[in-house]
Amino acid sequence: MAIVIDLLYRFSRTHPGGSILAWLFKNMNFALPLERLRETDHLLAFYHPKPAYPFHVILVPKRKVESIETLSAEDQGFLNDLISTVQDLVGEFKLTQNGYRLVVNGGRYQEFGLLHFHLISEERPG
Repeated sequence: MAIVIDLLYRFSRTHPGGSILAWLFKNMNFALPLERLRETDHLLAFYHPKPAYPFHVILVPKRKVESIETLSAEDQGFLNDLISTVQDLVGEFKLTQNGYRLVVNGGRYQEFGLLHFHLISEERPG
């Protein structure tokens, strides 16, 4: 399983990989080897396959959105789901006690061409 996740992670960092990954999130996310935390009509939240923090969750839209600059009125459902999902996860994992960050990368800091948010904490929730 780790090999499959590593290959998907590397492929997602290519331009065609980002497009294909967006399609998979929208149409076939059940086939992706991810540990899901939440799913709505507009969003998928899962543990990062290669976490950089003790608590590291990725939140992605199911519609292809390349970056925060390309969000439109069409993405209001995603934005609503993003906020409510983050609130739910912060409460469920009691992240307020240890602190948390919601991060979105852009430009040269964005690893692949699909908008995604990182919900991170320096300490694993206990």
